[in-house]
Amino acid sequence: MSYLNRKGYNNIIIVDEFFDDEKKPNYVDKKIVARVERDDLFNWLVKEPVDVDFIFHLGARTDTTEFDYAIHEKLNVEYSKLVWNYCVQENIPLVYASSAATYGNGASGYKDDHDLVSELKPLNPYGVSKNEFDKWVLTRDVRPPFWAGLKFFNVYGPNEYHKGRMASVVFHAFNQVKNTGKVKLFRSHDPRFKDGEQLRDFIYAYDVLKIMYWFMNATNDEKKKPGALKHPPPGIYNAGTGKARTFKDLAIAIFKSMNLEPSIEFIDTPGDIRDKYQYFTEATMIKLREAGYSESFFSLEDGIDDYVKNFLLPHKYY
Repeated sequence: MSYLNRKGYNNIIIVDEFFDDEKKPNYVDKKIVARVERDDLFNWLVKEPVDVDFIFHLGARTDTTEFDYAIHEKLNVEYSKLVWNYCVQENIPLVYASSAATYGNGASGYKDDHDLVSELKPLNPYGVSKNEFDKWVLTRDVRPPFWAGLKFFNVYGPNEYHKGRMASVVFHAFNQVKNTGKVKLFRSHDPRFKDGEQLRDFIYAYDVLKIMYWFMNATNDEKKKPGALKHPPPGIYNAGTGKARTFKDLAIAIFKSMNLEPSIEFIDTPGDIRDKYQYFTEATMIKLREAGYSESFFSLEDGIDDYVKNFLLPHKYY
């Protein structure tokens, strides 16, 4: 919301579950026109008809430790189908959140090729649900005027104070350092990786916002002006940096941003996620680049430095 407000968009409708007061600081001072409960959305749209120009569908059950697939199916698959069908019916462009969790252990690589989607084997019900929706989308004969599914890799950044266990590693590591002076990282249970050298493609939330805004800003041919962005092709895209970094790199960057000497302790990966743990993720970003996106990405060190100094240390929101 803040990003769009700063770009001059104040006619925003937000949809979520609003019973959690910890979420309130994320939206209370933002410029919006309506706040709608998730389960009431489609009835609300009938009763309060509005002209919707674009939909960002980012909501999902993101708990990777929730193994009841029925919960993920209801929220991540069936609800997403309702959003998709509404966009088809009303001719509204759509950007929705997929996930790098769809890639599983990476045996099929990390290329956002539509032909590979049906071959992917996610490691947990969350990843399965995201991949099931991607597969469903690719079988549709009727689609929104534009659509993009973004496979978010490891996103970190402002406004995740309410997320509990599902907050980013950066958020949790910062709080460990703040409270104890050290950070705990998972020990490697794979002989190919040393402790702390498991690799992830970490992407700063600000870069994710820029990608989403670029898609929104590049999709309406009728409003184009000379020099406007090239219309990107619809499809599923990776949203990462294309550069995998280690958890040890992440921890060291946090200590540096707090002007502290690194102190790292290794602990066993919890048993409930150990056999479903990804040891390496790295987005292939060729497709997004070829579609016309040319912005550079924050390095891990620069992203963490901005997040820690401008948001976490002063406990501020974006």
